Amino acid sequence: MSPSACIGAFSLISTPAGAFRAPDGLPDADAIPAPVPGTVAEALAAAGCFDRNDPTPLHDDDHWYLAPLSGEGRFRLVFDGLATFCDVYLDGERIAATKNMFVQHTCNVSLSGTHRLALCFRALRPELGKKGPRARWRPQMIPNQGLRLVRTTLLGHMPGWCPSIEAIGPYRPIRIEALDRPVVRRARITPDFDGKGSLDVELEIEGAAGNASLSCAGGTTVLTSDDGKTFSGRLDSLDVEPWWPATHGGQPLYPVSLTVGDTTLDLGRTGFRRIEADRGEDGKGFGLRVNGTPVFCRGACWTNADILSLAGARQNYEPFLRLAAEAGMNMIRVGGTMLYESPDFFALCDELGLMVWQEFVFANFDYPVRDPDFVAEVQREAESVLTSIAGSPSLAVLCGGSEAMQQGAMMGLPESAWRSPLFTDILAGAAARLRPDVPYVENSPSGGALPFLPNEGVGHYYGVGAYMRPLEDARRANVRFAAESLAFANVPDEVSLKTTLNVPAVHHPRWKAGVPRDLGASWDFEDVRDHYLALLYEVDPARLRREDPVRYLDLSRAVSAEVMAATFDEWRRAGSSCAGALVWTLQDLAAGAGWGIICSDRNPKPAWHGLKTAFQPIRVILTDEGTNGLAIHLVNETPEAIETTVSLTALREGRQPVLSAKKDMELPPRSVQSINAFELTGAFFDLTYAYRFGPPSHDAVVAGLSGPDGMLLSQTVHFPLGRGNARHDLGLEATLIEDGGYWLEISTARLAQSVHIVDEHFRGEAEWFHLPPVAPRRIRLLPRANAPEGARPSGELIAVNGLRGARYGG
Repeated sequence: MSPSACIGAFSLISTPAGAFRAPDGLPDADAIPAPVPGTVAEALAAAGCFDRNDPTPLHDDDHWYLAPLSGEGRFRLVFDGLATFCDVYLDGERIAATKNMFVQHTCNVSLSGTHRLALCFRALRPELGKKGPRARWRPQMIPNQGLRLVRTTLLGHMPGWCPSIEAIGPYRPIRIEALDRPVVRRARITPDFDGKGSLDVELEIEGAAGNASLSCAGGTTVLTSDDGKTFSGRLDSLDVEPWWPATHGGQPLYPVSLTVGDTTLDLGRTGFRRIEADRGEDGKGFGLRVNGTPVFCRGACWTNADILSLAGARQNYEPFLRLAAEAGMNMIRVGGTMLYESPDFFALCDELGLMVWQEFVFANFDYPVRDPDFVAEVQREAESVLTSIAGSPSLAVLCGGSEAMQQGAMMGLPESAWRSPLFTDILAGAAARLRPDVPYVENSPSGGALPFLPNEGVGHYYGVGAYMRPLEDARRANVRFAAESLAFANVPDEVSLKTTLNVPAVHHPRWKAGVPRDLGASWDFEDVRDHYLALLYEVDPARLRREDPVRYLDLSRAVSAEVMAATFDEWRRAGSSCAGALVWTLQDLAAGAGWGIICSDRNPKPAWHGLKTAFQPIRVILTDEGTNGLAIHLVNETPEAIETTVSLTALREGRQPVLSAKKDMELPPRSVQSINAFELTGAFFDLTYAYRFGPPSHDAVVAGLSGPDGMLLSQTVHFPLGRGNARHDLGLEATLIEDGGYWLEISTARLAQSVHIVDEHFRGEAEWFHLPPVAPRRIRLLPRANAPEGARPSGELIAVNGLRGARYGG
C-alpha cells in the first residue's frame, strides 16, 4: 500500500516586496483564509480587502501562502499552476522556484509528521522593470512592455479591455502523490478516423516498472520502449463511431487507460476524428474539414470564467460552454491574450462538440526569441500544456499567438522582422511533435501579403464593427476565415442590467467603466454600436438617449443582434468565400455593455439570441442581390436529407400579404444551395425594391422553411425599405402554458420586430427574432441563471416596433 499524505488549509499573508526572504518571522496575526486553487485577489475579496469593481494593484507586494503538510515517507508535490514568480519552502528551506505560470512544476519531498509548506509569490513589479533585448515595436494596448519577458497572462494588464485584476497565486490545483506510483510526464495521444479508429501514442513515464500497455475502445496493445522511460504503440482498426462538432453529428467518447506493471492509470477520454486544414481552390484560404466534410466554423472568443479567481473547474466553465452549444456554436477560440484553460475545459468541449482553437499564450509583443533561456522556457510550456490535453478530440487548431505578426506589420516593418521563428519554427515544431492530428496556424491573423488582410488566410475582421463599414463590406472584404470579428458594446437584457449595473446608461462613470475601448483611441465600442443604431433604425442615438433612454437601450440591444445575424448570414450563404468566423467575445469579465454575448451574471444577451438564430444547422437566408432580385439560401448541415417546403410572403405595412409563394424542395445532407425568389413567385415582383417603378408595395418579406409535418424549421425576414423607427399597435398576445415545463404561445396581428420577454426569473429559448402575423408560435421558457427554485414565469412580451407589450403569468 502506498504511503499517504495530505495538505491542510492555506492562509495568506501579504508583505512588502523583499521584506522576508524566508517564511520565518512572518506576521501570522495578519493571515487570512486562502482558497487553493485560487488567487490573492480572490482571498482578499473574501476578506473584504479587495473590490473587483475598483481593483487595487497587487504586484507591488509579496504574497505568502502557508499550509500544514502531513505524511510519512517520500512524496511528489505537484503544482499545476503558480502565478508567477514563486519560491516554494518546506520547513523554511527553499525547495523550488518557478517563473512560468503556465508550466506544471513538481518536487520530491521526504515527510515525517507535520511540516510547514510555504509558497511566496514574489512581487512582479521589479521583474517588469528589468531590461531585455530591444523590442522592434511596442503594442499600445499593453502599457507595461516588461510583460514580453515574463511568462504570465496579459489578463489584468490591458486597460480598456478587462478589469485590472492581476493574476497572482496558486490558481490551479496543488496535489501530493506517492513516489512509488508511475506518472506520465509527457504525452502524445493521436486519435484518427478513416472509417475505423486508430490511436497512436508516445508516453514518457516516470517510475515505470515492468511492461506497459494501452487500452481503448475494446483494443489493447503492449507498448514498446528502448530506455524504460519513453513508451510508444498504436491501436488500429478500432470499431468506433466518429466524433463530430455539435452542428454536424454526435460526440462519442472512449476511455483511454494505461497499465504499468500492476498499476492502471486513467488517461481520460478521446474521440476519433480527422481534422484537416482546407486552403480552398486557390490555396489562399483557411477552413476545416472534419472527417472529410467541410465545416463552417462559428462561435466566439473565450475570455475567462472568473477573472477574480481564474477558476478552472468543470462547474466554472459549464454555464458558459453550455450556452455556447445551445446557441449553435461549434468552435471556441482561446486567444493569446488570455491563459490556458484546464483539462476540465477541454473535457466539456469534447462532450459538447465544441471545437477549440487554442493559441499559445503569446500576443502583440516582439518576443526575445534569440534568448536561449526564453526559448527553453517556451518549449517546456508547450510540452506541459499539450500533455495536459493529450488526446482531446475537440482540439481543432493550434495557433502560435495573437496579433504579434499584425503588430509588427502595422508598424511598417518588413516580413523578416515580424514573421518570427517563435511562431514559424519553435511553437510549430512543438505542435507537430505532440499534436500532429491538429492543423497549426502561425499567428492570428496571418496568411496574406500582410497578415491582417481578411481576404487571405486567417483574418481579424472588423470592417463591420470597429471600422464602421456598411453591412455590405462583409461580402466586399472577401473574408476567408475570421478568428475574431464583430466587436460591439453589447447591452445586457433589462433584467441582467438591473441586477448587475443599475445606473443610468452611457455617461455614468460605472457604466463607462464596463464599455471596452482601445487604449488611446478617441472612441469606444459604444460609439460603434451607435453608428449602426443610426444606420439601421434611422434615429439620432444621442437625441434618443436623452429623450427616451428606455427605447435607446432596447434598440441598442436589437441592433447588435441584427448586425451580427446579418453578417453571419452573408458568410454562410451559398457562394460565400468565408469558411468560418468567431465573435469577439463569448463572455464579459465585468458588469456592463462589454464585448461579451453572455453577461457577467451568466445570462445570454440579446446579441447571443441573434447569433443563435443565425447559427442553426438548418437555416433559410435571404440576401438582397439588387436588380438580380432576392436570393434564397438553404443550409442543411445535418447528415440526413430533409424534405421541406420553402415559403415566401411579402407584407404591406407588416400585416397584409401582397404575395405568397411556396415550393417543395429536398435539402441534401451537408449542403448549401441557392435559388432566386423568382423561382418561387413564377413572375416578376420587385421584392428588393430595386427597380422602383412605383411606390413600394411591401415593407417586409418573410421566408420560411418547414418540414413535412408543417413544423417551422427556420424563418427569416428581409426589410427592403429598412427596419424604420415607427411604432404601432401590433396586437401582440402571449399565453403561458404548462406542458412538461413552461411555454409561451405568442402571436401578433402585425409584423413584430425583435420580440423578447422581460421576466425576472425566466428567459425565452428563442428571443430577439421577428414574428410575422401568421400562425402562433410556441417558445419554451427556461430558468435564468440563479433563478430561485420553484419560481413561476411572470413577465411581458415586447417588440421594439410595438406601442405596448403583452403580459403573461400574473
